[in-house]
Amino acid sequence: MNYKGILCLFLFLFCAPIVACLAQSESLLDELTQTIGNKDVYVEARQDRIEQLKQRLVNSGAKSPLEKYNVYNQLYNEYSAFQFDSAFTYALKLQETAWQLDDPTRKAYAKLKTVLTLLSSGMYKETFDSLSTVNLENMPDSIRVEYYMLKFRAYHDLASFNSNVHYSDRYLNVGINALDSALAYSSKNTLQYYYLRGHLYYLKGMKGPREGNLERAEKDFKLIIDKLNPSYHEYAKSASLLSSIYNLNGETDKAIDWMARAATADVKAAVKEGVALMTLAEFLYHNEEESRAYEYIKQALEDANFYGAKQRKLYVSTILPIIEGERLATVEQQRSSLFTYAIVVTILTVLVLAFAFIIFRQIRLLKAAKRTVTEANQTLNETNHSLIEANRIKEEYVGYSFSLYSGYLNKIDRLKKSIDTKLMARKYDEIGHVMKSINLKKERENLYEGFDKVFLRLFPNFVATFNSFFKEEDKFVLKDQDSLNTELRIFALIRIGIHDHEQIANILEYSVSTIYNYKTRVKNRSILPNDEFEKKVMEIQAF
Repeated sequence: MNYKGILCLFLFLFCAPIVACLAQSESLLDELTQTIGNKDVYVEARQDRIEQLKQRLVNSGAKSPLEKYNVYNQLYNEYSAFQFDSAFTYALKLQETAWQLDDPTRKAYAKLKTVLTLLSSGMYKETFDSLSTVNLENMPDSIRVEYYMLKFRAYHDLASFNSNVHYSDRYLNVGINALDSALAYSSKNTLQYYYLRGHLYYLKGMKGPREGNLERAEKDFKLIIDKLNPSYHEYAKSASLLSSIYNLNGETDKAIDWMARAATADVKAAVKEGVALMTLAEFLYHNEEESRAYEYIKQALEDANFYGAKQRKLYVSTILPIIEGERLATVEQQRSSLFTYAIVVTILTVLVLAFAFIIFRQIRLLKAAKRTVTEANQTLNETNHSLIEANRIKEEYVGYSFSLYSGYLNKIDRLKKSIDTKLMARKYDEIGHVMKSINLKKERENLYEGFDKVFLRLFPNFVATFNSFFKEEDKFVLKDQDSLNTELRIFALIRIGIHDHEQIANILEYSVSTIYNYKTRVKNRSILPNDEFEKKVMEIQAF
């Protein structure tokens, strides 16, 4: 393989993964856009489940607090990431029935659901106030895990919301400790365990050495996605953190891909409180994809408004003007570019039209010149043909004339010798007999016969073509195919170029008027106009 082949192979192997990666990213973003377009289908599915649960409260006649508690819990779970007001309402109902049941575990569980709702809506003071009232004494591990998860999330969200580095680090450290506690109470080898452990590795990777921690976090989240069959919401949370890992490592394309997967899962789960779509918009903005970023940040704002999450609306409200401003700047730049392109295209169009006009004019001149050349060639061909014809006629008749003159000279020579002999013998009376032996009429007939033969050899189609100028009954019928009659002979002389009436009359020993009369009678019988007759005769081809 030569060096060019090796270079091409190298470029193919190098570029193919890049092209495949770009194509995958576009495919995932297109899928997300299509899923957002169908979001009403997923919202209606959740609303149908909610309606069925509400009907269950009425139709089943649930009377006992335990039955109500279970239905309220299901309704809360449906509203938890969907709509704050309703989620808060059913969290309070859940607390109410828990107090009626006087069950400490259910009381703690219901209070934690209320805390989650307050936290999701951005009510941080109320969140911490409520969380401080939860008593973990004698509580099962599941309650302890949920408590510490909520504490972690509360401090993590507060750290993200607070712009002061000093306080943010302090809040994040408290959150990491809470997450560590949640992991300690979590059952091993469960989806929750791997999620908490992966999240802890991720946070440690953010604060400390990335190598090792981020790899362990990536491994845990991929295990959840590939092997533990997560729900849409669980998938979205794991994919979102996996995207954040790739973003920390500077792998922008992978970060966008996984955040697009997370956002798609959120839409399919009808989650209105998610952050994946908002984060994806920010990634795309920094990747100079303002159009998609603007599309997704608008949807994120719509979701935040639908849910009623204050901190989400605040965050979106800060980034939306930036993305929209960048998009407008891009649009303005595109408009300016289009205006420039329009001017360039207009100038090019004018130039093309000008060149087209010049070319069209040149083509017309060339066509005119071509016609002139063609006509000149045609005239030249006709002239050449006429010259060839004239030369042939001249050659034939020169040969015929020499032969004829030679014969006449021989006859004159014989006549001279015969007369000389008679004179020397003084036989004067016999000289008269010698003179009488010369038959001028016969000689003239021989002259015409020789002319006819030469002419018909030069113009073999003359008689047939000449007869085509007449009606059937007026056509000339010849006794001998090798001779012409007087009328044909007159026009034969014209065809070889003798047009003068007097010259024709001398050759044929007729008067000029007789020649004229012959011509007039022939023309009058023809189907051709008189003024075109001789022209047609001259067009009869030789040979």
